[in-house]
Amino acid sequence: AHKRGGQGRLIFKTNALVDPEIIRALYRASHAGVAVDLIIRGICCLRPGIPGVSEHIQVRSIVGRFLEHSRVYYFANGGAGAEVLLGSADLMERNLDHRIEVLFPLDDARLRDYLATTVLPAYLRDTVNTRILQADGRYERVQVVKGEPAFDVQQWMASAEAAVPVRLQV
Repeated sequence: AHKRGGQGRLIFKTNALVDPEIIRALYRASHAGVAVDLIIRGICCLRPGIPGVSEHIQVRSIVGRFLEHSRVYYFANGGAGAEVLLGSADLMERNLDHRIEVLFPLDDARLRDYLATTVLPAYLRDTVNTRILQADGRYERVQVVKGEPAFDVQQWMASAEAAVPVRLQV
């Protein structure tokens, strides 16, 4: 889709990324020019920022007051609309190949848009709890831009400001 439309984007939020097939697929996406943002709280075996392999991938680890377990997989499909999947599995062989896990599309357009335009960008803006994985495997704290306020995504998520602005029909 990225090759056809040029607007491919992936944002994955999960606890771990160790599955070799998924890592190779993300490397192929980066090599094709897809922007990839990975929010991986724990272990990540992918190396970002390697020229010709993963230069379009950024990996951030967000560890704060709350132990998060959400798994969100966002796919911007070359301008054809975004797809958001929610699920239970981390991107690990044991989860993907040896367990029964759930992954489902978020079909409600209002919630999908809220995650895509508000929640995931908030995670990418965090400057309080975030460390960025370097190509050599080290994590470096995000630096607050001088003159800009610090942003704590977990504090924001716990606030009324982050409340879902839609009413679900049950």
